[in-house]
Amino acid sequence: MSKTIDLNPVTRIEGHLAVKVEIQDGKVASAYVAGEMFRGFEKILAGRDPLDAQHITQRICGVCPVEHGMASVLAQEMAYQLAPAPNGVLARNLIQAANFIMSHISHFYLLSGLDFVDVAMIVDYKGGDSALAALRDWVKGQINSRTVIPAAPFLPRYAAKYLQDADANFSALRHYLDALEMRALAHRMGAIFAGKLPHAATLVPGGITEKVTALKICEYRSALDTLREFIDRAYLPDVVAVAKSFPEYFNVGRGCGNFMAYGAFPVSAGSDAKFLPSGVLMDGKAQPVSERAITEDVARSLYSSASGRRPSEGETVADPNKSGAYSWLKAPRYNGAVMEVGALARVLVAYQDSQNGTMKSAVDGLLKNLGREAGDLNSVMGRHAARALECKSIADQCVRWLDQMTPDGATFTDFSIPETGRGHGLTEAARGALGHWIDIRDFKIGNYQCVVPTTWNCSPRDDRGVPGPMEQALAGLAVADPENPIEAARVIRSFDPCLACAVH
Repeated sequence: MSKTIDLNPVTRIEGHLAVKVEIQDGKVASAYVAGEMFRGFEKILAGRDPLDAQHITQRICGVCPVEHGMASVLAQEMAYQLAPAPNGVLARNLIQAANFIMSHISHFYLLSGLDFVDVAMIVDYKGGDSALAALRDWVKGQINSRTVIPAAPFLPRYAAKYLQDADANFSALRHYLDALEMRALAHRMGAIFAGKLPHAATLVPGGITEKVTALKICEYRSALDTLREFIDRAYLPDVVAVAKSFPEYFNVGRGCGNFMAYGAFPVSAGSDAKFLPSGVLMDGKAQPVSERAITEDVARSLYSSASGRRPSEGETVADPNKSGAYSWLKAPRYNGAVMEVGALARVLVAYQDSQNGTMKSAVDGLLKNLGREAGDLNSVMGRHAARALECKSIADQCVRWLDQMTPDGATFTDFSIPETGRGHGLTEAARGALGHWIDIRDFKIGNYQCVVPTTWNCSPRDDRGVPGPMEQALAGLAVADPENPIEAARVIRSFDPCLACAVH
């Protein structure tokens, strides 16, 4: 028996994503992942002043704007042959770290956690927590009213098995409410050096334009203490509770098996070493990242651009009526291979890094607690676990970066824009490997290209017909009830898709 399920739109993600899965004998035989809109930021940037780039590209996304700004200034610094000020490097690390913390907390509690937590159980809450009692009364009122979408974002939902333990559910729901405050706090923390968030105002080639003072360092440290406490008290334990209640999801959603991370957070100004290391894991073997190995196919993408080009020579030519194409995402490949990017990729790359004993110890401790092997991390639950571990690791590292800052020290290196120049900025967004490429001609942007995390993870089939990472992760998935395909939704949201970023 065969059936086609159209998940369109996929909710609780960023942007417009459609997923079509073809079911044969209760399992996904094939999947097609499509971005459904075109934005064309590369077109907007052509002919502009290069210094517009870090501001315009931040508008690609309201969830990960800092990382786009970072990739842009890194690309410009390469084109300008410019080394940023040490204080500026540390401040940029702290701004980017705040955005990572915000994004990871938001993803688990506000986006994907509701795939596992039984929010409907709140109507039976009889405890004394005033916030949960207020939530219970609100949900009851919404259910009893005649609203079109009752109790959104909690209901309606798929009919499926959720977390069975009432105490664990109520605890996670309480932390859901706390997470709303924590994500706002992370934004405020980053804005201390970013000027404002979302869309940092202070990121420039050479560093940042904000002054570093002892007061600002103390303000950041105070907010960080609160966030670190929440990560230790709520985020990590809730991920463990869900993982123990859904052990089958360590065997679900295995992707392509190849992983890539560009690395992020320079250890110091001018250093190639990164706190989150770069690397490629292909067929289980580690190798360094080569920027020249990155290409983009467009056979199934809604572009008439040339296929197989490196981003430095990339084109953005929309072709909405292209025959055989089904997505506004291109298909990035690394030496022709499909690659998964994101927190899982970063954690696995760091786990293989002999110099990164801290991450190896953290991963081994979590695996021992869960009774799992390292290979089990390539899964839905492994992606959630990796984000939680990384969130703690980055938050703890922020303490060291704060200690390294020099109050009232220089945060910016001056520069001049050259008549011509080329550069690329490779960094990490919370969702994975992010690259910007700039070509300057006659002091203006001649060409600009972005290859973002979700372009990798949600890519369509390439020129050889090979499915992208999410398409591969969905293949073979058992779907108990085609009318309630919760299993597919859990796989999709484990990647934390951001289509607003990817559709260029």
